[in-house]
Amino acid sequence: MNPQLASTILYCLFFFFLGIAAVLAFIQRQAVKRRERLDAEAEAVLESARREAETRGNQIIVDAREKALAIKAEADREVAAMRETEQIRDRKLDAREDQLASGQESLRKAQRGLESSQTRLAAQMRNLTEQRAELDRLVQESQRALEKVSGMTQEEAAEKLMQSLRQDLEHEIGSTVLKHQRELGRRVDAQAREMLLTAMQRYASVHTADTTTSTVGVPTDDMKGRIIGREGRNIRAFEKATGVDLIIDDTPGVVVVSGFDPVRREVARMSLEKLIADGRIHPSKIEETVEQAGKEIQAFILQKGQEAAGEVNVSGLHDRVIEMLGRLHFRTSYSQNVLRHSVEVAFLAGMMAEMIGLDGDLARRCGLLHDIGKAADHELEGGHPKIGADLLRRSKENDEVVHAAKGHHDEIVTEFPYTMLVATADACSASRPGARRESLERYVKRMEELESIAQRFDGVQQAYAISAGRELRVMVGSQQVSDERAAAICRDIASTFEKELTYPGEIKVTVVREARFTNTAT
Repeated sequence: MNPQLASTILYCLFFFFLGIAAVLAFIQRQAVKRRERLDAEAEAVLESARREAETRGNQIIVDAREKALAIKAEADREVAAMRETEQIRDRKLDAREDQLASGQESLRKAQRGLESSQTRLAAQMRNLTEQRAELDRLVQESQRALEKVSGMTQEEAAEKLMQSLRQDLEHEIGSTVLKHQRELGRRVDAQAREMLLTAMQRYASVHTADTTTSTVGVPTDDMKGRIIGREGRNIRAFEKATGVDLIIDDTPGVVVVSGFDPVRREVARMSLEKLIADGRIHPSKIEETVEQAGKEIQAFILQKGQEAAGEVNVSGLHDRVIEMLGRLHFRTSYSQNVLRHSVEVAFLAGMMAEMIGLDGDLARRCGLLHDIGKAADHELEGGHPKIGADLLRRSKENDEVVHAAKGHHDEIVTEFPYTMLVATADACSASRPGARRESLERYVKRMEELESIAQRFDGVQQAYAISAGRELRVMVGSQQVSDERAAAICRDIASTFEKELTYPGEIKVTVVREARFTNTAT
């Protein structure tokens, strides 16, 4: 190797290591300085912590001393308060002891006064006992003297006195009760009369009389022959289709339609008018016309039922009930239209119900449907109250309406006030002037028949037909007729009416004696 190159390498290595040593020495010096700085900082932190700990320790000691002083002061105050309470309690105890001593002294004084009073009372009791014994002796002597004079013992005299007082008291009570009963009766009658008059005045309905037959005008007698037809086939077909009788006589320009069912009679009348207007009269045309008229009458019936229900503001009626209600338009009772009568009863019952604080709507419903059975009483067995009640019960009407229909003629025991209202309204509507038209001769004849039948029976003094012939009042002599005989006369008169008379509706027979017996001819 070249010596010069080697020396150069050695020099380089020397300086390299020398630089490394210098760097290491520098790094070591920096580490020593940093460690010294960290030691100084740690020493400063420790010193600061030490000073802070000493400061906080001193503060805690101060706070503890302050709390201890406060607790001691509070304890001193509590001890002082307890001492003051004890002192007050001691003073109260001392006062109570003084009061107790004073009370004991007063009690001793009162006891001495009571002993003195007892002594005086004992003396007075002895005196009273002696006086009572003397009084008893005098009373016994007086009683013996009275018994000797009156001839009665003490018990007998007391019983007689009590009996006399009892009789006087019963007489006084009876006269007072009778007086109040009469006064109450007068007031009730006056109030009921005023209520009925007010209701009747507020509702006034015009009635039109319907006949039991219908007449149809014919233009010529030739038309009568066409109605009869060849060998009477047209009239037979007409009567078969309608279920009524045609009366064709010598009366000019008139053909009479007669039938028991008013609806059938109206269908026949309308059909005959249509046939006469058309001019073609033969069996097939008759059947077609009758069927068409029947549909029109059915629609008319439903319309009448709905109009009546709407007039009295009754809603929710069954379709069957509305139809039967419309049929009442063709039904009459003593020539009074039953549908108009039902509407009038509904208004009257509703007015009276509102006057006495009951449900006016329910009363109007009961009044409107009370005679619904008359629409089918010629088709079913039984009176119209029973028929109507059964129909309303099947139509899901409530108990008040059903009971009003069944009991408005007093045939059953009244359970609801609405039944009594309907019965009252029914009587007002039927008996008021102008409601039911009838010839004077027939009216007088029926009245005379009712009174004459009642006069046949022995013991009857007077008989009066009232309420347009629907009720008979019979007066019997209380000396000749007993209560049992009066009941038998009432029953016999009703049976005689059923056998000898023909009348619509019912007749109530009332026999008046010392007791009253009522029966109804149906």
